[in-house]
Amino acid sequence: MGVLKRCAAALALIALPGLAAAQCGGSFSAFKAGLKAEAATRGIASGTADAFLSGVRQDNAVLRADRSQGVFQRPFVDFSRRLISQNRIDAGRAKARQYASVFDRIERDYGLDRNVLLAFWAFETDYGAFQGDFNTANALVTLAHDCRRPDLFRPQVFAAMELFARGAFDPARTTGAWAGEIGMVQMLPADILENGVDGDGDGAVRLKTSAPDALMSGGKMLQHLGWRAGEPWLQEAVVPAQMDWSLSGLGTVKSPADWQKLGVRPRQGQFANLPASLILPQGHKGPAFIAYPNFSTYFEWNQSFTYVLTAAYFATRLAGAPVYDAGNPDPGLNSDQMKRLQTKLQARGHNVGKIDGILGAGTRAAVQSEQKRLGLPADAWPTAALLGRL
Repeated sequence: MGVLKRCAAALALIALPGLAAAQCGGSFSAFKAGLKAEAATRGIASGTADAFLSGVRQDNAVLRADRSQGVFQRPFVDFSRRLISQNRIDAGRAKARQYASVFDRIERDYGLDRNVLLAFWAFETDYGAFQGDFNTANALVTLAHDCRRPDLFRPQVFAAMELFARGAFDPARTTGAWAGEIGMVQMLPADILENGVDGDGDGAVRLKTSAPDALMSGGKMLQHLGWRAGEPWLQEAVVPAQMDWSLSGLGTVKSPADWQKLGVRPRQGQFANLPASLILPQGHKGPAFIAYPNFSTYFEWNQSFTYVLTAAYFATRLAGAPVYDAGNPDPGLNSDQMKRLQTKLQARGHNVGKIDGILGAGTRAAVQSEQKRLGLPADAWPTAALLGRL
């Protein structure tokens, strides 16, 4: 999907305090010289750094891709219908049969339901078919040089150097996504260092060509990110016509019994006996889901709310859940309207992050706060009515 993963745990292993980890900009050649100098302080041999950086070039296509992720402006229903097809479901179930023994090991060793990993595999690379053709070394150094997120990408450059020193990365030939992710489930170099697994027993970790390696590595990474073995992650719910909608959102956690007292019930089966939040991705008239603790682990893989919810829901579909009830949500805002809304929310003191037209977590929280203040249904779904009131 070309969306950045959070690698806090892995980055913590390679970040060195006191160094200018967020240095960026300026002459690209001078920037590469700075990387070489820092590599030495990290114990990377001068010859290794030289060989890694010698052919690296700035890639403007990477920067264009980083700034053009308009697909994430789509609301959940549109986005999920775009990504989830019967072909992807059929292919996922076929892959589950083909690699049944690998998934058995993943469930045994890492406690991860196979459908969760299948959904990521589908969305990241269409089960390995489209892994990206950006030169990974160029992409990582370009994004580290860019001043938007150098604190994420600069450490990834050094992680790639470590892989290079081990013979597991070729700066001239290794390719992947524009954001530096590699392989069938798209892992950044720091994650590969920390969680790479030789799943097929050939003595090497080959995430681009070996499905067992990629899947085992992805399973280990999700366990490392906090996945709780044997627990569900998401379940479709039915909500009453009226309730205190400000209780929706990941900031409120209740027991299943408390949700049922409020009129929230499972569409199928029973709620798990776990703390849970009520998610209304398009307001109280749209789809509704109960999110269990494992759902939060998805945000360690990807920070887009819409992507995360779609991936989590797709995993339930692969496991046999029905197509969700889309309801009849109020029309949302287009990109320009969303930017106007974010500007107004920011002027009122809310932290919405970048004015980008994307309904992220900060914007949702601000919308819900203003809805409550104005006496509107506080379901965190921005509408033209809210924009007008502001």
